[in-house]
Amino acid sequence: MKVLLINGSPHADGCTATALREVEKTLNENGVETELIQVGHLDIRGCLACGQCRKLGKCVIDDIVNEVGEKFREADGLILGSPVYYASANGTLTAFADRLFYSSSYDKTMKVGAAVVSARRGGNTATFDQLNKYFTINSMPVVSSQYWNQVHGNNAQQVVQDLEGMQIMRTLGRNMAFLLKSIQLGKEAFGLPEKEPRVGTNFIR
Repeated sequence: MKVLLINGSPHADGCTATALREVEKTLNENGVETELIQVGHLDIRGCLACGQCRKLGKCVIDDIVNEVGEKFREADGLILGSPVYYASANGTLTAFADRLFYSSSYDKTMKVGAAVVSARRGGNTATFDQLNKYFTINSMPVVSSQYWNQVHGNNAQQVVQDLEGMQIMRTLGRNMAFLLKSIQLGKEAFGLPEKEPRVGTNFIR
């Protein structure tokens, strides 16, 4: 089992990274392989809405999105980590996630997802809700913790002092490991849920 952790912060060793590493450490302790990928420092443009990914099977903009897309295909879980910018995920991570999920046409059913957010003070829950929507539109179970998956601090050292936040990250890691193992057993015993042909309804016709 493998989980990808995406650091959407421009800081490789900042607040978001500190939270993600706490989750990563717990996943590893519970037998789950991980890969932490830094994207927040890169120049990632948003979706062009060109539709070429439907023909190519990947994004027409050939950058780290396609690289992670192939890793995501094989992974069992994905964690999106972001700092809070104006009560939202930062622009780089939003552009990355939009293109990752839209351009990757493979089935994501029962891959597990989780959002991790970091703020000095506020905007966490709005960002948390935003990121979870990528999972819930793709039949991905969302992993919860003992509280919303957030940490507080103005730098990495302050995040470490957020004892509750760090405990939330460890609980998230344990819950994700348990859910991954449970889904693996469920697949072996029952297979994936039956899928109906997709129906799309436009409200203006």
